[in-house]
Amino acid sequence: MRAPDDTIPTSGAAPLLTVDQLTAGYGESQILTDLTFSVPAAGAVCLLGRNGVGKTTTLKSIVGLIRPRAGHVTFDGQDVTSRGPHLRARLGIGYVPQGRGIFPHLSVFENLLIGFEANPKLSAGDRNATLDEMYALFPVLAEMRGRAGGMLSGGQQQQLAIARALVARPKLLLLDEPAEGIQPNIVDLIEDAVSKLPAKGVAVLLVEQFVDFAVAVCDRYFMVERGVIVAQGATKDLGQDVVDEYLAV
Repeated sequence: MRAPDDTIPTSGAAPLLTVDQLTAGYGESQILTDLTFSVPAAGAVCLLGRNGVGKTTTLKSIVGLIRPRAGHVTFDGQDVTSRGPHLRARLGIGYVPQGRGIFPHLSVFENLLIGFEANPKLSAGDRNATLDEMYALFPVLAEMRGRAGGMLSGGQQQQLAIARALVARPKLLLLDEPAEGIQPNIVDLIEDAVSKLPAKGVAVLLVEQFVDFAVAVCDRYFMVERGVIVAQGATKDLGQDVVDEYLAV
């Protein structure tokens, strides 16, 4: 197993998110062991690895859906390890789960309105401006704003899920497998939209198995195997040997 290169800093920027020696699991099963990495403010980082290695568990631990057994999660200078998901959301952590998690019987517009609950301080004017930004980012949502979420295609639902997380104006967006099951032209559209977020001040933490998508969106990668970081570096330097060792099936 390749040892992680601890000499490589995540970025010159100060960390927005720090996961420090995180240990977590379900019941008697331990999934993560002393997992440590960070995401810089307005940076883009991806967690790579095969299915079942702990990537989704990591995201759920960061947003507060899983209480870690040991370790700490620090966000924007605050230890949030013991805080509930709604408090972390209000601090600025947005989350798009695997499977999208939209409300199928609500319209696109209503789904977006729910996203504002994570940031109740936004004024009516800010909300309207933010909705306009989302419609510009994902034009199909403007066209289908009155349609039920469950009537959208998979790619349209993914765009809605991302927009719903972004309307709260998070500082950090967590994305779990956004390219999964999406047709290639929509993957390209989502890739373009997510790539623009760091320049707008939104950091990105991406979980993905589609390496080309991850490399296009993110500056750095952390490879996860059996709940630990086994390789890391700049995505531009991600070698085929690492991909073959930890992602090939």
